[in-house]
Amino acid sequence: MKNETKTALITGSSSGIGLGIAKVFAKAGYQICFNGLEKNGEEIAEEVGKEYGVKTMFSPANLLKPEAIQEMVKNAQETLGPIDVLINNAGVQYVAPIDEFPEDKWNLIIGVNMSAVFHTSKAVWPQMKAQGFGRIINITSAHGLRASEFKSAYVTSKHGVTGLTKVLGLEGAPFGITCNAICPGYVRTPLVEGQISDQAKAHNMSEDEVVEKIMLKKQAIKDFVKVESIAALALFLASEAAATITGTSLPIDGGWSAQ
Repeated sequence: MKNETKTALITGSSSGIGLGIAKVFAKAGYQICFNGLEKNGEEIAEEVGKEYGVKTMFSPANLLKPEAIQEMVKNAQETLGPIDVLINNAGVQYVAPIDEFPEDKWNLIIGVNMSAVFHTSKAVWPQMKAQGFGRIINITSAHGLRASEFKSAYVTSKHGVTGLTKVLGLEGAPFGITCNAICPGYVRTPLVEGQISDQAKAHNMSEDEVVEKIMLKKQAIKDFVKVESIAALALFLASEAAATITGTSLPIDGGWSAQ
C-alpha cells in the first residue's frame, strides 16, 4: 500500500492518535499536512518529514472557525498539491451530568468533534470530486455507536459524525470518494493517562482499579486499543483495496459495541 505521491491532511495530528496516524502515513510515502494546537507543531511536522523523507507542513488552524479550515485546505493544496486523504481526528472531551454540563463545553465539543468534520469535508470535496478520487476517514469513538453516562456532548457529537459518514459515503460514491469512520475504544494516550489519574483521585481508587473497573469495564478484551491498530486500519481505508468500503463505522473497541 506504499504510495509516494498522495497527500493526507490530518486534523489533531501534532499529538496522540493523530500523530501516530501521521507517522504511519508518512512511512507509507504520503505527504502530510499536520494540524493541532501544540506550539511546536512545525517542529513535529519537520521531524516526521525528515524521518520518513516526505514533504510536510503544519497548520495551526482553529477548527472552530470555518474560514480557518478553508484557509488550511487552500494552503495545503498550494504547498503539497491535491489532498487525496482527509482524516478528521481532532477531538475534545468533558464529563459531567446533564444538569451540571456547562453550555460553553457543549458548544466546544460539538464544534470541534462534529461541526469541524462537516467544514473540513466540505472544503476538500470540490477538489476530490474534480479528480475523481478521495478518501475521508473520521476517527470517532465507540461512543459513536454506544452511549455512556455523563458524556452528553461527546456521545452526541460522535453519533452525529456516524450519520455524516453515511451521508458522505452515499454522496461521494459517484465521484470515487469514500467516507468511513473508525471507532476506537480507550487508547492509552497522554490525555487518557491524565484521565486515569483524575479518576483515581475522584473515586479513591488505584490507577489499576480505574482501568479495570471504569475504563475497560465494557470491553470484552480487557486491553487498551493500540494507536498502531487505528493507523493501520486508516491506511487500509485510504488504499485502492478499500475502494468499495464506504459509509461504514468500523469499531476497534475490544468487543465493546458487540454487547
